[in-house]
Amino acid sequence: MTATIEECARAVIGPGVRLEAVTPAMGPASIESHYDEALAVPGILAEVLSGERLQVDGYVIACFGDPGLDAAREIASGPVVGIAEAAMHAASFLGRGFSVVTTLERTAGRAWELAARYGFAAHCKGVHACEIPVLDLESDPSTVDRVTALAAEALSRDRSDVIVLGCAGMADLCAAVSRRIGAPVVDGVAAAVSTVAGLVRCGLRTAWSGEYALPPPKRYTGLLSAYGS
Repeated sequence: MTATIEECARAVIGPGVRLEAVTPAMGPASIESHYDEALAVPGILAEVLSGERLQVDGYVIACFGDPGLDAAREIASGPVVGIAEAAMHAASFLGRGFSVVTTLERTAGRAWELAARYGFAAHCKGVHACEIPVLDLESDPSTVDRVTALAAEALSRDRSDVIVLGCAGMADLCAAVSRRIGAPVVDGVAAAVSTVAGLVRCGLRTAWSGEYALPPPKRYTGLLSAYGS
């Protein structure tokens, strides 16, 4: 799935951009609960810290829950963008309202929370789950048909104009679903990669003072001892 995400990201980056998709060395195999999300964050931050040592210019967090986004912004020298954040921004440019098509119903609450946090509560008309687990998206032969049918239903039921795909594992479905339903479909991976590349080209980065300033140095214990300074 990481390889598929990287392929979809490469399709939208411009010339002169080096891109590498990485899977954290520790954490859950997929993120489908609050527990998963909490345990995914240390691995995400470890990858950002590794990127800092390599002088990486910017980062995309390729999970629709945007886990660890605020923390990553505190330690990264370049911009950090989550795919839900980028997808919702992009969708707001394309219509008066969007619907999110995601994986499991239990993750819908996070999508609603993020829509409100990012200022899109009025734009988000609905969140709909296809009930395909993340790790089954690539192997289930019914995936594209089920996501397409749900997207078409969401447009009609919610009276929305745009579909947002609520999982990085759906990135490669974007064109096919859009073609079938005759409406814009936003993949957050493509939207976030394009956003980060644009910010870097503009010479912009996260504010280095205030809430996103470097975290104060302190000692961390146990499994987190490597994260202290």
